[in-house]
Amino acid sequence: MDTLELNRKIAHSEALLAHFQHVRSHSTQLVVPLSAEDCCVQSMPDASPIKWHLAHTTWFFETFLLEPWLPDFKPFNVSFRTLFNSYYQTVGARHPRPERGLLTRPSLDEVLAYRSAINRDVAGMLAHSLRLSDAQRAEWEDLLILGIHHEQQHQELMLTDLKYLLSRNPLQPAYRTEVEGVASGMAIPASGSAEPGTGPESADWFLCTGGLVRIGHDASHPGFHFDNETPRHQQFLAPFALARRLVTQGEFAGFIADGGYRTPSLWLAEGWDWCQTQERGAPLYWAQENGQWTRFTLAGRVPVDSPAPVLHLSYYEADAYARWAGARLPSEAEWEHAAAIASHGVLDQLQDSGWQWTQSSYAPYPGFRAPEGAVGEYNGKFMVNQYVLRGGSPATPAGHVRLTYRNFFPASACWQFTGLRLARDLSE
Repeated sequence: MDTLELNRKIAHSEALLAHFQHVRSHSTQLVVPLSAEDCCVQSMPDASPIKWHLAHTTWFFETFLLEPWLPDFKPFNVSFRTLFNSYYQTVGARHPRPERGLLTRPSLDEVLAYRSAINRDVAGMLAHSLRLSDAQRAEWEDLLILGIHHEQQHQELMLTDLKYLLSRNPLQPAYRTEVEGVASGMAIPASGSAEPGTGPESADWFLCTGGLVRIGHDASHPGFHFDNETPRHQQFLAPFALARRLVTQGEFAGFIADGGYRTPSLWLAEGWDWCQTQERGAPLYWAQENGQWTRFTLAGRVPVDSPAPVLHLSYYEADAYARWAGARLPSEAEWEHAAAIASHGVLDQLQDSGWQWTQSSYAPYPGFRAPEGAVGEYNGKFMVNQYVLRGGSPATPAGHVRLTYRNFFPASACWQFTGLRLARDLSE
């Protein structure tokens, strides 16, 4: 290897290390406002304790990047292999997901020490990778980049899980001072409808002629993508219109005031059963206080903000609202195609305001093949009984999303920052 090539590889490794360290540091920064007690509690089976997120993301690097690759590897703690395995059957036994909140040991301090130790080992492995063959180094670096994006996914989960946890506390404590999803601060009366000019008929529409379009990650373009974003393929779209912005809190208040939660004809049968069983009459975190609608945020409880996007909707609620508005949810192909061809400013709130439900079931693209080995369990095994969401949210780390990103959740999920953008059919 000549000096120029060696210097290039060293610079590349240093850039990767800086990226790794930046993302890892952000996770620990999220914990700074929290107590050890905040980090240990599990608020529901679908959520995980903050401490578990910190440990699991570390487990990922230890299990997939150090154990098979680092010379003379020694585990930090052999019990962690089971305690912090999430769903990787190939790796071995797992601690039950609903019981993650029972792990009072190891302590938060021990988990932070685990993170520091694995960070040092990954840095050492990056230096060692310079002695690997080009093919081996490329394989290891791909795993490192996957681990970084995996950690960013968990950073978002840390915030969504924490928000649900704090909302269950009668003190309604704040995590931070900034309120997510703020527009004008205009409050909505609990018994009234939205102010004039914010109904669904006021939404502006981006018209698409449709036709044969290409969807999915383009392999000829550089940049990270998850396996479920491939392969790029063709789909036919009939002419359609996509709302230029997300549905607002004020518009959704109109749906509530018009009896939307009391009208079974607006709901899918399974959605109506969910609505009745959950005794749902408003989005998650909404409540009536002194004649006004309020919502719980990471900054505590605040008035519902009429022009801001409505969030924390289940698929059932999003679908019912769309039907009430005389519209429908877009397919993921419609969303991606419109977002890809729209010029700057034509479509608003694409990737920073709320995950957007689509009517598309989470299924493999034509020709999809999961990678071999344990990392092949990352996405493909969940392609059943879930719906695709597109975009991004106020909790999504900067730089983590892209137009081909496929998020997915079951229809009842609403503790994530999930909203909706309307679509309509156009006549030929």
